[in-house]
Amino acid sequence: MAASSNSSLSGSSVSSDAEEYQPPIWKSYLYQLQQEAPRPKRIICPREVENRPKYYGREFHGIISREQADELLGGVEGAYILRESQRQPGCYTLALRFGNQTLNYRLFHDGKHFVGEKRFESIHDLVTDGLITLYIETKAAEYIAKMTTNPIYEHIGYATLLREKVSRRLSKSKNESRKASVTNEEHTPVEKISSLVRRAALTHNDNHFNYEKTHNFKVHTFRGPHWCEYCANFMWGLIAQGVRCSDCGLNVHKQCSKHVPNDCQPDLKRIKKVYCCDLTTLVKAHNTQRPMVVDICIREIEARGLKSEGIYRVSGFTEHIEDVKMAFDRDGEKADISANIYPDINIITGALKLYFRDLPIPVITYDTYSKFIEAAKIANADERLEAVHEVLMLLPPAHYETLRYLMIHLKKVTMNEKDNLMNAENLGIVFGPTLMRPPEDSTLTTLHDMRYQKLIVQILIENEDVLF
Repeated sequence: MAASSNSSLSGSSVSSDAEEYQPPIWKSYLYQLQQEAPRPKRIICPREVENRPKYYGREFHGIISREQADELLGGVEGAYILRESQRQPGCYTLALRFGNQTLNYRLFHDGKHFVGEKRFESIHDLVTDGLITLYIETKAAEYIAKMTTNPIYEHIGYATLLREKVSRRLSKSKNESRKASVTNEEHTPVEKISSLVRRAALTHNDNHFNYEKTHNFKVHTFRGPHWCEYCANFMWGLIAQGVRCSDCGLNVHKQCSKHVPNDCQPDLKRIKKVYCCDLTTLVKAHNTQRPMVVDICIREIEARGLKSEGIYRVSGFTEHIEDVKMAFDRDGEKADISANIYPDINIITGALKLYFRDLPIPVITYDTYSKFIEAAKIANADERLEAVHEVLMLLPPAHYETLRYLMIHLKKVTMNEKDNLMNAENLGIVFGPTLMRPPEDSTLTTLHDMRYQKLIVQILIENEDVLF
């Protein structure tokens, strides 16, 4: 990410047209402070210290007091030594000179050196990073506290203002479900838009289903200078300077990540597979209303399998089901599951059930599981139906839409019961544990709840036209 020497945000607003967009001006104040931070100065012990740990160098001075350490440092800013504690032999301390005082930190080693969360390959790197952090947090404490109050994210809109302005020109979709809105954009020269906005821009002829998705932030070490894509400030330090969303690649300070909206737009290049991928992440990455596995499998099943006896109850050959899974992971929506390749429809139904079982968060989410079970226990049929409907409203939009589409399909299956011998109760037995799992991995809970899982799916099938 390129830096600018200017520290203002002038000229960083978004025009009504994406092609007039001017990239933000990255704030250089914290970068300048990092350049000014004291450099580490190792104070070498003039003698060979007995019993020196093998992972410490000549900066280790053995068992000495705090006062002796203070004297050795000589008041030099950035000077440091390592010592063994007089009070607790076997415990080691980093003595570091900063701000006209000697700071003492308990030092640990587990293959890497650390005094806090960050772990370093060398003591020199640990001290360098520590001095940068101390200097910046001392000089710019008030500035850092206010970093998130006027973020560029709000102005140029990674997925807010730009999307709103562009969407005014987009055609509105018709006949979509309650929780999915579809927008189809006219051509815009997205090549002129910076990387910060790229993920938010709606590209030519893409359908975007505006499901909310949280970012999947993980601590990240950036090589070379990097700036926060939320507040536009420099991400200081040597390692673990911030966090990166592993789904869309957004880079922000750890403290800024708490303020980023739930507007992750996963980058397809970062999604390595289809099965075992979070449902919302997959549909946003592919810009589809539902997982393509669900659409493609159901299309194939309805084309040639609705009258197949024991549909969904009869198992397909496991090895062939795994082949279908690998085809989707490898080829995505281009996977060929036609009758020419897989003449046994039970392989396709098996692949669909496996997709649902492999979801890290089930279609009926862990958060709503207990509420569905409680609803199933209600004796009065009308009250039970109302309770189920209320819990359905709590599902994430992509989960809701997937469940809605599946129930419409399963209703069609039951309409061919004379041929396939599968009614809503039978399908409830099959799909209950497939679509919903208890949050705790308890065999006892699963066995106890099986009849309620079956009942929930049965109710959803029989009442899909009312509930969705």
